[in-house]
Amino acid sequence: MAEDSRKMAKLLYRPLGLVSSAVGGIVASALFRRVWRVVAQEDEAPKATDAERGWREVLVSAAAQGAVFGAVKAVIDRGGATWFRRLTGTWPGDE
Repeated sequence: MAEDSRKMAKLLYRPLGLVSSAVGGIVASALFRRVWRVVAQEDEAPKATDAERGWREVLVSAAAQGAVFGAVKAVIDRGGATWFRRLTGTWPGDE
C-alpha cells in the first residue's frame, strides 16, 4: 500500500513540475535580460544570426544564458521537490 501511495504522489507531482518549469523559464529569461543589461550595458543579447556580432560575443552570451537558465532550473526543481517532500513525505524524483 505504501508503494501505491508513493507512486500516486509522484504522479501528482508531474503537473506541479510542468508548471514550475514554465514559471522557471519566464523567471530565467527575465533574470538573464537584467544580467545582460548590467554586464554588457546593452538592452538585448546578441542572437546567433546577428551579422553585426562576432563569434565571441554570441558564444559568451549563449554561455551566460545557459548558466542562468541552468541555475534557475536547479533552484526551482530542487525547491519544488523539497516542498513536495515536506507536504507529502515522498521525494518526487529518484532516491
